[in-house]
Amino acid sequence: MFRVHDTGADPDGPGAPLPPVGALVSVSADREQLWVGSLQEHVAVALVLEEWDGAPVTADWDEEAKTQLYLRGRLTIDMCSAGVAVDGLRLVGGVGDYAARVYARNREPVARLYNDLFDHHGDPLGDEFARAKKDLEGIERYLLQLWRET
Repeated sequence: MFRVHDTGADPDGPGAPLPPVGALVSVSADREQLWVGSLQEHVAVALVLEEWDGAPVTADWDEEAKTQLYLRGRLTIDMCSAGVAVDGLRLVGGVGDYAARVYARNREPVARLYNDLFDHHGDPLGDEFARAKKDLEGIERYLLQLWRET
């Protein structure tokens, strides 16, 4: 899981979004935080972030969610237990309401393949398990597109 939020927001504070159970994303009530959910939390995922001048053409991915965020011109991407990936990225669109579209690819296959590692490699601390797990990194992909609402 990872969170995208206004740099000034406290991702663990009151009003933070709940984990997206049964959904791709959840958003805080104040719309300053977006939580994107993976179906597993042990394999590194790939994320591409794009800021657009206007609404981009819809892409063809496995899953899609659209929401609105209020950002004050800077955002942070927090990878939860893995730490902060981006801190205070300046948005060209500045302060205001943003449409956010999140796409996901390979969430279910990676979760299934990770669980299969336990059947194929009995020792989760062994070298074979670690190599097989590393081969799964980056297969689960996300695209986050942001643009100012007009």
